[in-house]
Amino acid sequence: MIIAYLGHSCFKLEENGASLVTDPYAPGSVPGLSPVRTSAGQVICSHGHADHNAANEVKIIGTANKFDVELISSFHDPEGGRLRGLNDIAVIKTDGKKYVHMGDIGCDPGEEAIGKIRNCDVLFIPVGGFYTIDHKEALDLIRKINPKITIPMHFRGKTFGYDVISELEDFIKDASAAGGYKIINDGESVIDTTVIASGAIVILKPLRS
Repeated sequence: MIIAYLGHSCFKLEENGASLVTDPYAPGSVPGLSPVRTSAGQVICSHGHADHNAANEVKIIGTANKFDVELISSFHDPEGGRLRGLNDIAVIKTDGKKYVHMGDIGCDPGEEAIGKIRNCDVLFIPVGGFYTIDHKEALDLIRKINPKITIPMHFRGKTFGYDVISELEDFIKDASAAGGYKIINDGESVIDTTVIASGAIVILKPLRS
C-alpha cells in the first residue's frame, strides 16, 4: 500500500489500481495547509465538519478496483456526541489487509468496535487533543488495537494546524518511553507500507504544508 499524507486527517491510499482519499479538508479550513485538490476512485469522510468533509476537493476517477469500506459509528467527544456529534471510524479492506482511519474520535470506542479493528495493518489515529482524544488516550487505544503500523494525524506543526491542538513531541516522547515501538520520523510524506516493519509508529510530513 502506498500512503500519502496530504495533511490534518487527510490521506490518499493507493493499491493495485485502486485509490481512496480520507477526510479531505476544505480550502482555508486548516491553517497553513494548501488545498487538497487530488483525484481518487473513492472518498470517505468521518463527519460533517469542514476540515474533514470537503469531498468536492477530490475528483472521482474510474469505477473499478474499489476498496471495501465499513463505517463504525462512534462519538466526536467524550460525552456521547453532546459536544460535537457523531464520528465514523472507517475500516478499509483490500487483499486481506485492513486499514483503520479513526476520524475525529473523541472517546474510547468500546470493546465491540475495538474487536472489529484489533490487529489491523495500519491505524490512522488523532493525537492532538482538544477536538479529539489526546496523545495519552491515543497511546492507550494503540495498545488495545495493536496495529502493525501506526500513523498519527490531527496534530499541530510549526507552520500548520490549530493553535488549540498539540504538536507531536509529547506523543513521541510517551511512545518512546513506553517501549516496544520503533519511531520512524524521516520527514517523508509518502510511504510504502510493505517495507515497514511491524510495531512502527510512522511520523509523516503533510504533503500540502
